[in-house]
Amino acid sequence: MKPYVILIGSASGIGKSTIASEISNKLQIKYLIESDFIREIVRGIIGSDYAPALHSSSYNAYSTLRDKSNYESRDKLIEAGFEEHASFVIPAIENVIKRSIKDNDSIVIEGVHLVPGLIDIEQFADDAKVFFFILTIDREEHQKRFIKRAIEIKRGGKQLDYFEENRVINDDLIRKANKLNIPVIDNRDMNNAVNKIMQYIHEVKKEVFLKHTVDQIELERQIITKYGGRVTDISYYIPEFKEPLKRVISNYDDDENTKKFLYQIHNDIKDKQSLETLYELSNNVHSHTICAPDEDKLNRIIDEFKEHGLLYDKKLIMDMEER
Repeated sequence: MKPYVILIGSASGIGKSTIASEISNKLQIKYLIESDFIREIVRGIIGSDYAPALHSSSYNAYSTLRDKSNYESRDKLIEAGFEEHASFVIPAIENVIKRSIKDNDSIVIEGVHLVPGLIDIEQFADDAKVFFFILTIDREEHQKRFIKRAIEIKRGGKQLDYFEENRVINDDLIRKANKLNIPVIDNRDMNNAVNKIMQYIHEVKKEVFLKHTVDQIELERQIITKYGGRVTDISYYIPEFKEPLKRVISNYDDDENTKKFLYQIHNDIKDKQSLETLYELSNNVHSHTICAPDEDKLNRIIDEFKEHGLLYDKKLIMDMEER
């Protein structure tokens, strides 16, 4: 059986250490490593004269960059410093993962240095079950936890001055994760966050063909979220095209996020017109990769699609009739 490689990243003060510990316990994974420890080893190898950003913290590494005036905004400067800092740690993290896979040991790694797009997770896909998550919380809750953490690690005076920088890092990680379709998990409620991560790890999925109008998207959404399902993509089948038009969908995974997704579609005239055109060209036929917590819930989603006349998959319909 392939080992697990579970990566949990976030800005400082979001609660990733707690979540990583819970996930490690639930999956009985004995190796749980903070990227800060890996960074300390790298610091012992690479001196501060060569890599001043590495020897700074993630949130103030920007102060070591040359030509600060070249950046169009302070946020861009902070992001650049953060990436410079993390880039020295990433190769060592990847080597730790390689060793873990070689020994067939599962591992959980958590830390701010796990930056989507910087760490190459595709290289491990054939040899391990790899899951990458970015955690976030709203600004108010982040500030509360940030203060609490700063007091706990006795860095109050120093670290509290950098909350805004950490908030920039939080937003940067979310943008990068969304761009690469990496799940962004809201950590306001830690139990819910753990449950959602576990669902991603254990879920089952199937490509399902549907036929319905734009006005019935809300019904489709309700059926999927009712059973804890999510959609990762949509493909439109246009007769004149040899290949379907496929769109990857990020964070279409709960009632709140899916409502936001549909709100944007229905309130942006261009988005709505484009969607209506695609539906018209494809004769309302499309497919989704639908993920669910288990086989039973996936089958219930498909059953309801059939009941409402949305299912357009003859093979699935035949399979259901035989059950």
